[in-house]
Formats: sequence, structure tokens, C-alpha cells
Amino acid sequence: MPYSYEPQYFEAFEEGQTFESVGRTVTEADFVLHSAFTGDWTELHTNAEYAADGPFGERIAQGPMTFVLATGFVYRCGFLERRVVAFLGMNYMDIPAPVYAGDTVAAKFEVTETRELSSRDDAGLVVIDSSMTNQDGEEVFAGDMKFLVRRGE
Repeated sequence: MPYSYEPQYFEAFEEGQTFESVGRTVTEADFVLHSAFTGDWTELHTNAEYAADGPFGERIAQGPMTFVLATGFVYRCGFLERRVVAFLGMNYMDIPAPVYAGDTVAAKFEVTETRELSSRDDAGLVVIDSSMTNQDGEEVFAGDMKFLVRRGE
């Protein structure tokens, strides 16, 4: 399966269509940049001594950082490049396992719904089920992402 896809307009998406991302290793810089950007300096994520005595034995990524990694993979794949009008939210999001600095994560995406919208003649709804796993195949993120995607010209 290729890892880089051509951008697609709404009409090209079909239910059951799948996409797969490349892998990416989560770094110390990711932890620091996410904390700096969000202002979330919770010790479980930023204090190695504190986290060592915690439930995971070391620092873990913030849940929102895990989500951000998954959304980054959507755009890195390229199939939505310059086609998204808006990210409309999610029906569900699960973070079943932690992400650690040094983990290598990758994502798979499946189109689960496409829908014409009577309120828009320039775009339609595309719902994409997302699953991100670590290097051991353990799922660390799952959720459906709803996008308003432009129609072809």
C-alpha cells in the first residue's frame, strides 16, 4: 500500500476506501513543544522523577498530543491536501494505551461515510475512521474524524 496519496475531492471518496501513513518516532522535542504550545506542563508528562513513580513508570504523551499526532498523519498522507473546508469534529475518540517518547507510531484510515449536504453545494461530508498503533502493533488512538471536503471544479 502506498504512503503518499493524491489529493481527492469529495466525489472521489468511497466508503471502505483505506489509506495508510508512514511511521514517525515520537521525540523528547515533541513532548516539550506540545507542552509549550498548550501550556500543559502536568508532571505526568514533563517530570521524569514524578512519572517514574506513577502508573506508567515513565512520562507519557498528553492525550491531546496523541490526537494531534493522528491528525498530522491524515494530512501527511496527502489525500485531503487543499481539499478540506473544515474539520467538523468526532463522534468518538479513544486513547486505549499510552504513547512514550521513543515510540514509533503510524496510522490507518478508512472512509466510513460520505454524505451530500443540502446546505452546501461546494462540499460534502467525509467521515474517516482512524487507528494509530505503536511499533508493537498496540492501538494508541482510535476515532472517527469528520471533514467537510470540497467538490471538484
